[in-house]
Amino acid sequence: MSRILIIEDELSIAELERDYLELNDFEVEIETNGAKGLDKALENDYSLVLLDLMLPDLDGFEICRQIREKKDIPIIMVTAKKNDIDKIRGLGLGVDDYVTKPFSPSELVARVKAHISRYERLIGSTALQNDVIEIRGLKIDKTDRRVYVDGEEKVFTNKEFDLLTFLASNPNKVFSKDELFNKIWNMESIGDIATVTVHIKKIREKIEFDTSKPQYIETVWGVGYRFRM
Repeated sequence: MSRILIIEDELSIAELERDYLELNDFEVEIETNGAKGLDKALENDYSLVLLDLMLPDLDGFEICRQIREKKDIPIIMVTAKKNDIDKIRGLGLGVDDYVTKPFSPSELVARVKAHISRYERLIGSTALQNDVIEIRGLKIDKTDRRVYVDGEEKVFTNKEFDLLTFLASNPNKVFSKDELFNKIWNMESIGDIATVTVHIKKIREKIEFDTSKPQYIETVWGVGYRFRM
């Protein structure tokens, strides 16, 4: 489901936009404060931003400029202004389209769909999809070898990453410490299975909310470990 962020200080307009978009199966969030809306746009993954031009604390031009410094998602500016100079300025900053108030909700939805579809085709044609495992806030990007917990990147050593990825790639299956040592370190354990225990502990400290009650890597007493799907 595509996620859309609406940054609009007139709540009645924002709710109208939201209602029509949700009827078309979009997931929508509203932010009436420009600065907070900018933070949301930069910190989260959205398919498109609907951005009001005239905001009391931070105008749409500045929000657009800062989003464009870091992201290339579609931005549709919603404005009561019909002045061409404002449109030219906005386009120069990276606005993809304009909708002038008052607007037709059905036209707005059509434009949103068109821009998201065009953007997805562009991304699909220029970049390969990374191999990613995602579950309950944990994201393991196997292609880029990066790990995120609720959007925050965690730093992993090579062996920590390999161990976590192996377990997550084989969910709900119990592996003994000997098996894990052999898989990750490519040698017989020769009694050195404490290495696995130490690495599991370090991984849990990075991905678990409560290491005493792990939700990802479970200990199966007397056997080994299991990644719970």
